[in-house]
Amino acid sequence: MSRFTTTSKPALALAVSLEDLGLKTGNQKAKLLAKTLDAATGRLLDNKKSPSPRTGELDNRGSQFYLAMYLALELAAQTEDPALQAQFKALAETLARNEESIVAELAAVQSKPADIGGYYLPTRRSATP
Repeated sequence: MSRFTTTSKPALALAVSLEDLGLKTGNQKAKLLAKTLDAATGRLLDNKKSPSPRTGELDNRGSQFYLAMYLALELAAQTEDPALQAQFKALAETLARNEESIVAELAAVQSKPADIGGYYLPTRRSATP
């Protein structure tokens, strides 16, 4: 199974695009965003916060929350751009402080699992209300 997920693949692609933009145009903020997004994606993968297909476990919404929180934390921790650091400090602290309640709220709105008789070829009887 691939380590990369529906959350990490687009984030990695965006980080590479930002890095390319920064290199081609000399845009230091783009390079910094690429570096911090890459680090945030690494944290997402290292902490196993990828979405699960099982109901009751972390889904895409939760995985996106973690990517946003890790990015805010990385931007608040970097020292290359103090203005950008200041912009993300309060957000990073708020997201980290409320992590448990945010993830709990996201889990609470998930549906109950449904047996439709198969993943690729559901049975007509199981898939009909």
